[in-house]
Amino acid sequence: MNDTHDQRDETINSEVVDMNIDAAKEAAAAEQARLEAEQAEHASRMESIRQLALSGELEVLPEQAEIVEALLDTIAKRDEMQGKLIRASADHQNFQRRASGNEREARTGATQGVVQSLIPLLDTFEMALLQDAEKVSAQQVMDGVKMIRDEFLRLMSGYGVSSIDPKVGDEFNPMEHAAMMQQAVDGIEPGHISINMGIGYKLGDRVVRPAKVAVVPAVEEPSAEQAEDGED
Repeated sequence: MNDTHDQRDETINSEVVDMNIDAAKEAAAAEQARLEAEQAEHASRMESIRQLALSGELEVLPEQAEIVEALLDTIAKRDEMQGKLIRASADHQNFQRRASGNEREARTGATQGVVQSLIPLLDTFEMALLQDAEKVSAQQVMDGVKMIRDEFLRLMSGYGVSSIDPKVGDEFNPMEHAAMMQQAVDGIEPGHISINMGIGYKLGDRVVRPAKVAVVPAVEEPSAEQAEDGED
């Protein structure tokens, strides 16, 4: 019996709490609606006063004439600023459209320039493919490939591309070289290039692809124990 009574009390208390919450929400909503209605009514009155002042129909005492004049001046300045803001916004949108169009045109023009410079190279490939394979020697094929390679490098140089082609024995430069492995070679100091494994390229001063190299490892100093064993 006591358990049933307690459960009934808990249910009643929960219902009371829910009713209080709902009542608080309704009161808050009613207060919000009242404030919004007051604000709307106030804004309507202010707009009516402004319209009467603009039309010269606002009735005021003589000593209040300066207040009306100040109100009219404020309205005029507001309208002027709104006009400037609208014009500035329109100018900004037009500027953005022009800038976007100019950017697209610049990208298209740059791409067109690259394509136009590569077309003669494609023509060279086409001419090479028209040769009779049975009448062309291996040396002629190699000479043709070198010629096309040199022409391609010349075209790339016109766009600021240069090669990174280190020589064996050059000092390793981590800004332009990528060490693929360590390889000791007689006569080459540690930290210097022992094998050039692939040419790299730069666009202006920016490395597009570093040269792939092998580097002579540093000479390990013998430990104290190794030195003692050597003396023995």
